[in-house]
Amino acid sequence: MPGVPRWPLPLSDTPQSSLQTVAVVGLGTMGTGITEVLAKAGREVIGIDISEAAAAQSLAAVESSTARAVERGKLTEQERADALARIRTTTDLAAAADADLVIEVAPESYEIKQQIFRALDDIVRPGTILATGTNALSVTRLAADSARPERVLGLHFFNPAPAMKLVEVVSSVLTAPTAVSAVTELAVALGKEPVAVGDRPGFVADGLLFGYLNQAAAMYEAKYASREDIDAAMRLGCGLPMGPLALLDLIGIDTARTVLEAMYAESHDRLHAPAPILKQLSEAGLTGRKSGRGFYTYEAPGSPVVVRDALTPLEGSVQAPGREVRSVGVAGSGTMASGIAEVFAKAGYDVVLAARSPEKAEAAKARIGKSLSRSVDKGRMTAEAAAQTLDRITPAGSYDSFAEVDLAVEAVAEDLEIKQQLFATLDKVCKPGAVLATTTSSLPVVACARATSRPHDVIGMHFFNPAPAMKLVEVVRTVLTADDVHATVREVCGRIRKHAVDCGDRAGFIVNALLFPYLNNAIKMVQEHYASLDDIDAAMKLGGGYPMGPFELLDVVGLDVSLAIEKVLHREFRDPGLAPAPLLEHLVAAGCLGRKTGRGFREYARR
Repeated sequence: MPGVPRWPLPLSDTPQSSLQTVAVVGLGTMGTGITEVLAKAGREVIGIDISEAAAAQSLAAVESSTARAVERGKLTEQERADALARIRTTTDLAAAADADLVIEVAPESYEIKQQIFRALDDIVRPGTILATGTNALSVTRLAADSARPERVLGLHFFNPAPAMKLVEVVSSVLTAPTAVSAVTELAVALGKEPVAVGDRPGFVADGLLFGYLNQAAAMYEAKYASREDIDAAMRLGCGLPMGPLALLDLIGIDTARTVLEAMYAESHDRLHAPAPILKQLSEAGLTGRKSGRGFYTYEAPGSPVVVRDALTPLEGSVQAPGREVRSVGVAGSGTMASGIAEVFAKAGYDVVLAARSPEKAEAAKARIGKSLSRSVDKGRMTAEAAAQTLDRITPAGSYDSFAEVDLAVEAVAEDLEIKQQLFATLDKVCKPGAVLATTTSSLPVVACARATSRPHDVIGMHFFNPAPAMKLVEVVRTVLTADDVHATVREVCGRIRKHAVDCGDRAGFIVNALLFPYLNNAIKMVQEHYASLDDIDAAMKLGGGYPMGPFELLDVVGLDVSLAIEKVLHREFRDPGLAPAPLLEHLVAAGCLGRKTGRGFREYARR
């Protein structure tokens, strides 16, 4: 927009589109990545670092990265040469005098960043925009300390900057709107997807992400589940690219602690108070991949290769012998019951699918038939295999048909009274030694066990929806579950090709205990008008690698189901930060339950 001044104040008449020369202050991993992005997009880049070695290493890293891009056909040799020619590095901050935009990516310390900004006040032109790459510190506080606070904002790239699409553009109450417009246009020109956010620690993506990571660290510290099981549960149960503890090691445990301390200072939410283990590891120098050891142990500092250590589970370790399982009973007629019955039948088990009436049981078997037909159509199984699988399933209108099953799996409504009544029935019907499993996602397994005269035979097997596709099963032992029952279920999970993770009998188990506080915090962000639904969903997909944004996921799960789980978590842990967001309660009260009703956080076309 030529001729439009960058600021409301007459600082400069330089047009917004002229952000052609950019200084990057701090040439660590993030600064190097930003330098590469800018140079490949045609910007002149001045890389500045106090260390000559760091500056040289940064340039070498860009040379190496762009060479790989040429090998992969993503750049031509000429484009690479041109990009490298646009980069110059120096240890002199005064070189920023030529810049239209300065992006500071120094260590997360107010003292260091303020020192840089004060020095830049005397170096840069009046119209130059100053951007901080902080993900934890207050942009407002940094701006207020500057001679011209209206030109200061946050420009938060995600690591690795060349690959990650998200850029959070952070305004303080002092930031000039035209400065925001200028950097937003630049972000688009760089091929990024900018999201406008206000100034609070963590902004959107990290604000949601770090609370979740902190809860995972606390869960591990409490010895509720192993590091491997926590990470596998979140990868397989939520489709995340990395588990939370592996991600903390990648980010840096010291960095995570700094971000959380800044978040807690602002929110006073106990969910943001850094788990003590983060402090212990940080102060011991066990900061993750960069030091070679954090939650996991790595081949060398900076290496992504995990090596065995004292906590690594022994492969092929001998468990207590399990009970023989040849036939399985599945109680229920809904989507989950049908999916679980399909999984067992595919694995070669004879399955009795029992419902409250013969008609419901037949309808559930018909649903399985359609699912198997889709698998045949997609080439995932032969028509003969599908027919054999369906033949293994016997529908029944009474639980009396479970008399000879070796494993009975309950998949009825998520209502404790209904489940307890069913377990009392199974106790009478099933033969001695049969394993009784509940698929509850949020209710106490021991309460189901106590409805029987054989609580030692009861265990949780939490499948994920859709059961045929999702690899994870949370195996939930109560304090009463027998060792051979646990061993039996672990063996069965292997036979049905599911990844079993062990956890204790407490609300949410692993996945829901970590997932739903994150979803609840996203709702609070919208409720407080901090960011829009679309921006939050985009931030988590682009910045966190989530397959769905939180509001997409909430509408799929069902707002009523989500509220019920939030209430269970709040009731069990009694943490004020887990109280369901009022907006969620209001939507449920209004009958806006998500996709199934045509309206939740968004509206959907009626089928």
